[in-house]
Amino acid sequence: MTTPAYLDDDKIERLAALLEQRAVPFKGFNLEALDGFLSALVVGPSAVPPEEWQPVVWGGKPRRWETAEEEAQVQDLLMGHWNMCSARVRHGDDDLPDHLAPLMWLPEDPDLTGEDAMREDELDVGHDWALGFFAAVGLREQEWDTWLDDNDWMEDIFDLLDRLASGEVIDAEDPSAPATPISYRERLEIIVGLPGMLADLNHHRVEALTPREPIRREATPERNAPCPCGSGKKYKKCCGNSSTE
Repeated sequence: MTTPAYLDDDKIERLAALLEQRAVPFKGFNLEALDGFLSALVVGPSAVPPEEWQPVVWGGKPRRWETAEEEAQVQDLLMGHWNMCSARVRHGDDDLPDHLAPLMWLPEDPDLTGEDAMREDELDVGHDWALGFFAAVGLREQEWDTWLDDNDWMEDIFDLLDRLASGEVIDAEDPSAPATPISYRERLEIIVGLPGMLADLNHHRVEALTPREPIRREATPERNAPCPCGSGKKYKKCCGNSSTE
């Protein structure tokens, strides 16, 4: 079975249903949380192998499947989602293909006022996505902390994701002050910027993991050897002479 480069609508629905049946009842992830979880894994400071992250998806324990065929189908869906998230972070806000957009539920025409206004928990878009992201961060917490200590811009991203997760804004100048709830529209503004945030994190990851070529210095000639500058003099009488005339 060939793992797809991304999940089409049919596979997304199948994965969502699978998670609702086999993960959510055991405090595992729904589709939105899984999307945030895998997004953090693909931009993280070090690789997390499937045997480490997959049990988290199902609530902390590996799932047992009825047949080898069923297990292969589940792996096909999970790794297809992984490929999707890996491709997503190579794009920014302006050039992200529709089929790679973050997977989260958004009401088509939210009613924000009136008798039929949607409940608060129906407007907490991005909440599960952010919780999934932070669950992945927890698998490599010390390494992420090092990145955050060295990069203020990364701290800004985490602050925005924390707003999605908590639904609140903490006063940076007075953390003891009561937190301010964020609105539905503020949530949408953060969500619109997610592809760009992930692209920035991925760029940093690539830079951090790219080996640096050591600076190679030319070997110093012997003092009595011909000077490499081509003057015909001995090195000690030419470029190797530190005294000035």
